Amino acid sequence: MIIDTHIHLDNERYKDDLDEVLNRARENGVKKFIIPGADANTLDYAIEISNKNDDVYFAVGIHPYDLDGFSNLVYSSYLNHQKCVAVGECGLDYYRLEGSDEEKELEKFRQKEIFIAQIEIAKRYKKPLIVHIRDASFDAKKILLEQNANEVGGVLHCYNADEELLSLANDGFYFGIGGVVTFKNAKKLINILPKIPKDKLLIETDGPYLTPSPHRGERNEPLYTNFIAKKMSELLEIPLHKIENITTNNARKLFFNHI
Repeated sequence: MIIDTHIHLDNERYKDDLDEVLNRARENGVKKFIIPGADANTLDYAIEISNKNDDVYFAVGIHPYDLDGFSNLVYSSYLNHQKCVAVGECGLDYYRLEGSDEEKELEKFRQKEIFIAQIEIAKRYKKPLIVHIRDASFDAKKILLEQNANEVGGVLHCYNADEELLSLANDGFYFGIGGVVTFKNAKKLINILPKIPKDKLLIETDGPYLTPSPHRGERNEPLYTNFIAKKMSELLEIPLHKIENITTNNARKLFFNHI
C-alpha cells in the first residue's frame, strides 16, 4: 500500500481521464491521495473530486507563486471540511525572483508574510503544513522555528536535499520524496536520503510534474509512486514492502490521525 501525499488531481491535465488515472493507481496499490492547495481558483474542484472519491483528500493553501489568491480565500469554510487534512502548499520560492534588488526584496517580504499567515491558520485549525521550499532554505527554516510550526508539524514537500533542513525532523516535519530521486543527476538527494529518519519519510508524485524515470517527459500520475518506492528500497537497502509500510504509516500519522 502506498499513499500519494502530494498529487495535483485538480490540474487540467487530468480533466479528460481522471477516473482512469485513479483506477490505475488503485489497482497497483495506491490507496489514498492528497490534493495540495496551491491555487484558490481550483480549490472548489479539488473538493469536488474529494467528495466523489472516498480515498481522495485535499489541503487548503496558497503557493508562493500565487499569492494574489490569498486575500480571496475564506479558510474557515474549507478547513472545517471533513476531507481537509492540511494547510498548504505554502512556503518560500526564490527561484524565479525578477526585477531590481528592491523588487526582489519586496517579493521575498510578501512571500514571508503570507507563509507566516498560513502557519498561523494551520495552528488555529490544528492541521499539519505542506511546505514548499525552493532556494530559500535558511529563511523558511527560520520562519518555521520562530512561528512554532512544530505545534502542528508537516511535510517538506519535494524535499530539496538541503542538509540544513534535516534537523526539522525533530520538530515534527516529514520529508516528501518524489520522482527526482529516480533521476540520474539527483546525486544530492540520493546521498542525503539515508540520513533522513525512516519515521519521517513520505512518498509523493507532485503530478503532473516531476515524472520519475523511466517515464520522464510524460505526464506524472499516482501510479508512478511505485517507481519512487522501488528506488527508495534500492537506495536504502530496505525491502520494498517495508518501504511501503513505513511511508504509509508515516502518512497516516501526519495526515489522518484525526480522521
